[in-house]
Amino acid sequence: MLRSLECILRRETLLSRSRLGSQRFLRTSPLALKFELRMPSLSPTMTEGKIVNWCKKEGESISAGSAICEIQTDKAVVSLDADDDWILAKILKDENSGSLSVGELIGIAAEDGEDWKLIASEDSSSSSSSSSSSSSSSESEYSLSGDFVTGTPVKMPSLSPTMTEGTIIEWKKKEGDMLVSGDVLCEIQTDKAVVAMEIDDDAVLAKILVKEGTEGVKIGELIALIVEEGEEWEKVRSPPEESKADSTNPPVINKEASQDKSGESSQTVSEISHIEFLPHVGPATNLLIAQYGIDPDKLEASGPKGLIKEDVLNFISKNNLQPIHISQHPPSQPKKAGAEHDSKKASVAPSPPRPSSGYTDTPVSSMRGVIAKRLTESKQTSPHGYCTATCNIDTISQIRSNFKQSGIKLSVNDFIIKAVATSLQYVPEMNLNVKGEDFEVMSNIDVSVAVATKSGLITPIVKDADQKSLQDISNSVKDLASRARDNKLALHEFQGGTFTISNLGMFGISEFTAIINPPQVGILAIGSGIPEINPVTGKLMTSMSATLSFDQRFIEDNVATTFMATFRKVMENPEYMNLGLVPIGRVSVV
Repeated sequence: MLRSLECILRRETLLSRSRLGSQRFLRTSPLALKFELRMPSLSPTMTEGKIVNWCKKEGESISAGSAICEIQTDKAVVSLDADDDWILAKILKDENSGSLSVGELIGIAAEDGEDWKLIASEDSSSSSSSSSSSSSSSESEYSLSGDFVTGTPVKMPSLSPTMTEGTIIEWKKKEGDMLVSGDVLCEIQTDKAVVAMEIDDDAVLAKILVKEGTEGVKIGELIALIVEEGEEWEKVRSPPEESKADSTNPPVINKEASQDKSGESSQTVSEISHIEFLPHVGPATNLLIAQYGIDPDKLEASGPKGLIKEDVLNFISKNNLQPIHISQHPPSQPKKAGAEHDSKKASVAPSPPRPSSGYTDTPVSSMRGVIAKRLTESKQTSPHGYCTATCNIDTISQIRSNFKQSGIKLSVNDFIIKAVATSLQYVPEMNLNVKGEDFEVMSNIDVSVAVATKSGLITPIVKDADQKSLQDISNSVKDLASRARDNKLALHEFQGGTFTISNLGMFGISEFTAIINPPQVGILAIGSGIPEINPVTGKLMTSMSATLSFDQRFIEDNVATTFMATFRKVMENPEYMNLGLVPIGRVSVV
């Protein structure tokens, strides 16, 4: 057996003697053999670990040598393998449990052939009975022995490495709908894009706890409850550990609109113009306080963590309070002396009210906020260097015209992507990703292309751009850009990349600089094509400016200049784009 698994054999015996003699009666309960799965020490320096994924579900057989779960140690993700045949009876810690100390209980396994459901229920009942003495009366409504069904929590997932919170854009299922493994449960706005959240197992959506459009939902926050097929989903309740948090989040009412407890008990406040919310009271309690204009200081808290709903209801009943009206407009100012006389004197109609100040408060979306934060960090941590090259794109324009006559439409941006990929082949020192204080030279060339969406800027990736033809690149960019604007990109289609291109030339911008997108070390800003006179031939030509922003911590000036000189040569000689590495070599920089 695994050293981290503790085998517990429980056998109850009852020994009694008969009053008439020395005959003994032995009564033995059914054999209940279970194994406690604890967080193992999987490396010499490991003190805690995090469950990344359970490879088995409750009730599933585990054969010797098969992986039970995957654990993130201080060094790598390691699988926890079984040494014998078992049944996984109960999962006590899941992927959202965070860091767990070595030796902490994570699950229960049953001997092969045992009634695993009985063992799981015994474990649940024993743990609940041991904690019942310290549980408050508010938790009793969530008891497993009641008429309610305990739901499985669905929490806000982490859908990108930099995501800290998300916004529910749309629920794809309604309460009571059957969920099949792989179904899209909802769409979530991350810091990068709108991503579909898929369900991993068959279930029934019992309760939606976070409405569509709710912003700033933290990772790990409860958003819904699901139950198994066949259970009464209408009677779902949150698990006790989840329901406790509801009583720790309250609202604050303006004290000017509060009811005087010591005064006339039947007197009510007729109107309140402003509502505040207490930070450590549940939403139902907050709503009652707001509806009745109660001063929270006058309430007596009886809950384990402060005010509860019953405290407010008792106060309302005791003082015979009535709901108040919440004003939609600020209170009117009292009339000054003589105002009534002046109003009678004025016979003309009053002039229409002036419009309010010429601005509108627009909340910053979570995606826009994260973009701003990351770009600020990039400017603060990466010393940006810049160099600009001007390319003659007449040859590219002629090739585009030839393709167009054949029914194939290629954009200048398609040629730029291919030229960048080719240049990175010649100057691989620019194809880096930063890892902490060090860097890695990437073997793959994945070019990120900046696309503007309603939610903010996103950079879908043209994978292996050096190996794609111009037509393949064109098709990829069109598909990625279209799905990016519709928020239909998958995570792997915009996370990663080794170099970025930002093109504002189609908007008439002649030249600009861009901010590096970490962990990359370079971004190329493309301007528009401008007609100019060729100083050598005296003929009209179209020139395009390209400005490279590079991280001077890892890229020397001569490397950046070599890259831009190579890029210029490839753009002006597009035959190099589809020939692979030809003997043009790196453009030497003196």
